[in-house]
Amino acid sequence: MSDRRAPVATYRLQLRPEVGFDDVATLAPYLARLGVSHVYLSPVLQAVPGSTHGYDVVDHSALDADLGGAEGFDRMTRALREHGLGVVVDVVPNHMALPVPETLNQAMWSVLERGPDSPYARWFDVDWSAAQPVLVPVLGRRIGEVLDAGELVIDRSGARPLLRYHDHVLPVRPGTEDLPLPDLLDAQHYRLAYWRVGDDELNYRRFFDIDTLAAIRVEDAQVFAESHALLVALVAEGKVDGLRIDHPDGLADPRTYLRRLHLATDGAWVVVEKVLEEDEQLPLDWRCAGTTGYDALRAVDGLFIDTAGLARLTHLHAELLPVPEPFDEVALSAKREVARRLLGAEVERLVAVVESVGDEDVQLRDHSPRALTDALVELLARMPVYRAYVCPGEDPPAESVAVLTAAAAAAAAYAPDLADEVGALRDLALGRFGRSARKDEFVVRFQQTTGPVMAKGVEDTAFYRWYPLVSLCEVGGDPTGSHVGVDAFHAWARRQQERWPHGMTTLSTHDTKRSEDLRLRLAVLSELPGEARRAFDAFRWAAERHAATPDVPSPQVAYLVWQNLVGAWPVRPERMADFVTKALREAKRETSWQSVDTAYEAAVQGWLAAALDDPVVLAPVAALVAVLEPFARSNTLSAKLVQLLMPGVPDVYQGCEAIDRSLVDPDNRRLVDFGAHAAWLDGGEGPDAEKVHLVATALRVRRERAECIGADATYTRLSARGPAAEHMVAFGRGADVVVVATRLPARLARRGGWDDTLLQLRGAWREELSGSTWGGDVRLADLLTGLPVALLTRLP
Repeated sequence: MSDRRAPVATYRLQLRPEVGFDDVATLAPYLARLGVSHVYLSPVLQAVPGSTHGYDVVDHSALDADLGGAEGFDRMTRALREHGLGVVVDVVPNHMALPVPETLNQAMWSVLERGPDSPYARWFDVDWSAAQPVLVPVLGRRIGEVLDAGELVIDRSGARPLLRYHDHVLPVRPGTEDLPLPDLLDAQHYRLAYWRVGDDELNYRRFFDIDTLAAIRVEDAQVFAESHALLVALVAEGKVDGLRIDHPDGLADPRTYLRRLHLATDGAWVVVEKVLEEDEQLPLDWRCAGTTGYDALRAVDGLFIDTAGLARLTHLHAELLPVPEPFDEVALSAKREVARRLLGAEVERLVAVVESVGDEDVQLRDHSPRALTDALVELLARMPVYRAYVCPGEDPPAESVAVLTAAAAAAAAYAPDLADEVGALRDLALGRFGRSARKDEFVVRFQQTTGPVMAKGVEDTAFYRWYPLVSLCEVGGDPTGSHVGVDAFHAWARRQQERWPHGMTTLSTHDTKRSEDLRLRLAVLSELPGEARRAFDAFRWAAERHAATPDVPSPQVAYLVWQNLVGAWPVRPERMADFVTKALREAKRETSWQSVDTAYEAAVQGWLAAALDDPVVLAPVAALVAVLEPFARSNTLSAKLVQLLMPGVPDVYQGCEAIDRSLVDPDNRRLVDFGAHAAWLDGGEGPDAEKVHLVATALRVRRERAECIGADATYTRLSARGPAAEHMVAFGRGADVVVVATRLPARLARRGGWDDTLLQLRGAWREELSGSTWGGDVRLADLLTGLPVALLTRLP
C-alpha cells in the first residue's frame, strides 16, 4: 500500500434523507479547514427509502435517490475535490434488505417469483436442497388466523396478480393465480409464516438474527462483479478513493474477496470492519490496509483504566448480582442462549449438513441430531474469536487449527458425553474428512455462524448483563480490563506501525456502545471507586421511592442506569429512556426484542421518568460529575491526541472533534450542529472549542510532517524520569514529532501533581498547541501546565 493511496485522516458522516450528498458538499469548507483529507461516508447505494443508516441496500446498481442519486453524488464529489478532499465509501458486501414493499428489491422479488430458476437464485444463500420454498416470516400471527381474518388478499388490479398482506406485496407464481387462496399459498416458491418461526426455520442465510437482511453470495464471481460494478466504476472514475468493508467475517472467504476487490480497484485503500479479540491478529495475507480501528480504540481506552480501582468496582457490581459470576461464565451462557434461540435456524441447518455428510462418509454416522446440536452449540460458544479462516481444499492456518482445537477441548471437557460429536465437528470444520460439496459447505457455514454467536452473545447480550465499568463494554473490548495500560498500548502501536501502518484508528463509530468522551469520563471512576460507590448508593437510595416494586428495577439495572447517566450527563430524559429500553431488551432477561414484556418495561420506565424528575435523585449525579469533569477533560484531550498521531490513519466520527457524549445507536447517529462546530473551529472558549483546536492542530501536523507519520516512519516509546513517570504516555513519530499525554489524572492530582518528573528532549522543539518552545530536560509540570497534553515538533 503506497502513501499516495492512504488518507491522511478521514471524517465519518452518517448519511440519511436529512443529510444527503448536497449537504455533504456544503460541509467541504469546514472539513478542509479541520484538516481531514477524506470524507468517509456511510453506504451510498440504493437502500430502503427513508433508511437512516444505509446498510439495508436494495439495489447495487444505483446511488441512493434519497441522498441525491447520481447527480447529487457528482455535485458532492466536485465540491469536495475543490477543497482538496477525497471520498471513502462504506461497502456492504454481505447482505441486502428484504424491504416492505418487497418490490423494492427486484433481485429477491425474482427469486420469490421464480424460485431456483431465477437468474438471481445464485445471489442468495438459500437452502434449496430439500426443495423447500423460501421462508418469509412476516405475518403478525399464525397463518391460519391470518387467513380467517381475511388479511391475505389477491390483488388483480394490475397486469400481474399480486398477493398483499397489509404493506407487504408478494409475487404470484405464474400459473397459480386461479387456485383457491390456501392452495395458491402452497404453490409459491416462498412460504408465508408467523414472524416468530424465523429464528427456528429460516432457510436463507441472514445478517446475524435479522430476517430482513438476506445474505448474498459474493464468493460467486458473477455476484461479486454485479454487486460491485457501480462502486468499482466510481473508483475507476476517481470519484471514490477508498472503501470500508462492512462485516467481512460474514463472507464465505474474506481473503479471496479482498484479493478480487484489490484487483478490481487497482489497489484502492481498503479497510475492514474486523473485530479483533485480545491477542488476535488480522491475517497478514488479507489485501487491505488494516481494520477500521476497534483494536486501536481498545488500546487507547486501556491507557486510562486504573486496574486496582476497577477491581473495587467489580466487587461492587458482584454485590448487586443475584448470583455473582465471572464474566467468562456470563459470556458463555449468553452465547449458548443465542446459538439455541436467536440462531436456531443456523444451528439446525449445520446439523442437517452434518447428517447429509454422514450419508456419504461412514465416519460421521451414528450421531443423533440432539447430540450433534448440543455439541455444536457448545463448540460455537467456546470459540474465543469471531471466526477461524479455513478454506476448503487448503491447509488451515496454524492459528485457525489452534483456535478450533482449544475450543473443542474446552467443549469436550465441559460435556464429556459429547466428546465424540465435538471431535467430529472440529475435524469437519478443519476439513479433515476430505472434500465434497456438503463437507465444504460445513467448513464455510460453520465459520459464518461463529461470528454472529460471538457478536450477539457477547456484545449484544453479555455486555448488558455484566458491567462493573460500562465504558469497557465496547465492541472488541473486555469488561474485565485485561491487557490495559502503557505497556499494552505501546506493544499494540509497534505492531500497527510494523504491519498495518495505513490501517484506520478510531475512538467513536456509528456502532460503538458509547462515544469516546462518555467512556473517558466513566474511566475516571476506576480511579475514584470510593467516590463512585458513595455516589451510586446515594442515587439508588434516593431513587428507591420511585420504584414500582422492591425488585423493579433490580439493583443491577439501577447501576447500569446510574453509570450511563453519569457518563452522558447532562442528558435529556427521552435519550435515557430510549437507551434503557434497548439495554433491557439486549440483556434478554425480563424482556427482549423477541418477547417484549410491556408491563416490566413500563415499570422501569416509570421509575426512570420519576427519578429523572427528582432533584434529590439527580443531586449526587451532578455532584459526582463535577468531581469527575477536570479529569474527564484530561482523558478526552489525551486520548484524542494519542489517536490522531499514533500509527494508522485516524478517523474522526461526526461531531467528535468536539465534546460528544452519545449513547448506543441510534443516539450516536443524531444530527450534528455543524454551524456550532465551525464556530468553535474559528475560536472561542470552553471544552468544545478546546477539543476542536486540538484536533485541527494535530491534523495540521499530520499533513505538514507526513514523513514522520507514514509507513516508513519510526515509532519510539518515550519514558519520563521521576516520581510521577507512570502518569505520562509519550511517543515519537519519526525524528521530528513527539506526543505527550497524561494518564490516570485523578491519581496524579491526589499524589500532588508531577513534582520533578522530567522528559528529556534532545534539541529545540515547538509545542504546537500553545506555541511555546522547549528543549533539554523538561519538567512535565511546566510543559503540561495549561493542557494535559503536548504536541511537539522539532525546530530547525
